[in-house]
Amino acid sequence: MPELALVVIPTYNECENLPQIVPAILAQDPRVEILVVDDGSPDGTGTIADVFAAQDPRVHVLHRANKEGLGRAYLAGFAWALQRNYAYVFEMDADFSHDPKNLTRFIEAATDADLIVGSRYASGVNVINWPMSRLLLSWFANKYARWITGLPLTDATGGFKCFRSEVLAAMPFDKVRSNGYAFQIEMSFRAWRKGFRIKELPIIFTDRMEGRSKMNGRIVREAIWMVWWLRLQALLGRLG
Repeated sequence: MPELALVVIPTYNECENLPQIVPAILAQDPRVEILVVDDGSPDGTGTIADVFAAQDPRVHVLHRANKEGLGRAYLAGFAWALQRNYAYVFEMDADFSHDPKNLTRFIEAATDADLIVGSRYASGVNVINWPMSRLLLSWFANKYARWITGLPLTDATGGFKCFRSEVLAAMPFDKVRSNGYAFQIEMSFRAWRKGFRIKELPIIFTDRMEGRSKMNGRIVREAIWMVWWLRLQALLGRLG
């Protein structure tokens, strides 16, 4: 029996993108299944996900009553995956900023690594359709995160990842503090501190064509202080 992979897709108001991304993912690899984690989208995203799940046993849906943030949605999806013994668990956006064609490539890379991170900056700057202000914010944020934490990644804030299930099983989900884009830094930092092997694969990131970005000032502020908290907790041996 082949080892299965689960792509966890958090959604909030993604009714334009979900009908396109689900079949695109399923077409890539027969080992791949999907879990849509919908935070009570008022635009009907959850209902669309239910229709897919009723039609295809490779699609699953986890409904949550309220919008609680990216990190909480991913943790709920990870817990769901661990209960069902998937070998690989992906983080992936619903808006095609992460190309589904990379999924098999990530699984192959996970044969000799524990966490695969899709990097926008591992081979230059590979970002399409971002304004210069957003690109500079992202680029400097990653330099800042690496400087403070020592995390050896060019793209610590990237959200296209593949975890071997052993990595997630070792994570103390109840101690994960961050919820926005800092969640990406925290999960990679915890994996690195636990001695898991991390590999970056260059990807091309294309900004969403449909829907609205979830980026806001609160998410940026969380990332600024979270890297210092992670460094301090690691120094004190309290990271868990």
